[in-house]
Amino acid sequence: MKNFTVYLVILVFLFVSKVLGQETFESRAKQIADKIEKITKEEKAALKEEVEAVNVQLSEGKITQEQADKRKKELAEARAVIIEEKVTLAQNELNDLVQQKVDGKIQEQDSTKKHMLVIHWNDRNWEERKKVKDSIHGEKRTTSQFVFAMGLNNMMVDGKLQDSNYSFIGSHFYEWGFTYNSRLLKNDNLLHAKYGLSLMYNNIRPTDNRSFVVNQDQTNLEVNATNLNESRFRNVYLVLPVHLEFDFTKPTVSNGKAYFKTHKSFRFGIGGYAGINVKSKQILKFEEEDLKYKTTIKGDYNVNNFIYGLSSYIGYKSLSLYAKYDLNPLFQDNLVDEKNISLGLRFDLN
Repeated sequence: MKNFTVYLVILVFLFVSKVLGQETFESRAKQIADKIEKITKEEKAALKEEVEAVNVQLSEGKITQEQADKRKKELAEARAVIIEEKVTLAQNELNDLVQQKVDGKIQEQDSTKKHMLVIHWNDRNWEERKKVKDSIHGEKRTTSQFVFAMGLNNMMVDGKLQDSNYSFIGSHFYEWGFTYNSRLLKNDNLLHAKYGLSLMYNNIRPTDNRSFVVNQDQTNLEVNATNLNESRFRNVYLVLPVHLEFDFTKPTVSNGKAYFKTHKSFRFGIGGYAGINVKSKQILKFEEEDLKYKTTIKGDYNVNNFIYGLSSYIGYKSLSLYAKYDLNPLFQDNLVDEKNISLGLRFDLN
């Protein structure tokens, strides 16, 4: 675990700039964020015009105050539904974009260029949209979030990090999914149950020109006869994460009533996950006679069909440091039990 502390600095300053700071990903994500902002502004403007028209009818005596209030509520409900539908479409675009990034379909910009990620999540518009819904339906104790996590990956054997067998900087993990966050106490915001469904992508890159070779019930690292440019082993899991979350967001009071928000202050969660392996594959890249080759070999590789482990996160608002550790070994019957361990960043977006 000593190396994990050392690599934490590398994670924050190197990995984020390398993985997140990509021009294509940044520009497309910003377009989606701008689209969400535009949707909110347009619908609010339309609602304002409709409410003004109702006020004119009221001032002219064509409708009563009761009729005017009823009409305004109907208009607000209709616009809230329209905003929800349009923003959901934009969120789906973001989900597709993240999936493309995870699958490596988004081209990276030249690594020699300096870049800075600037994605504007307009919290005010999200809050205003939520206020419209809350005023109509009342406060909800359960909210939902889109979760995206990424970071560095490696293997542990008897409490020791296997960074000599696997490239620490080159081995990454990704996770994306949806969670529900339920406040456990009616009049206290501290304790929350957080649960959902996620896809986990665990990648490890063997060192010293090695790749995995299956020999009956054993899966071993062996030196490849070909000079490899890249050797990568990926496992994909469908998991159910469950956490007890401590949220230190203070309640806001309006008209004598306390409203409990989430993800507005410091948070930390402890829990775990369990799931199934849905895919294992090995990716090998090499060159021969000035020709580049990429070989993808799919199989079970004696990988455990199930996965379960412990996870925890601590952070501020939507961003957290995230760690997870598998309690069962990667391979079923290997003589040496190697267990996956990950450390990275986690985004919980309301």
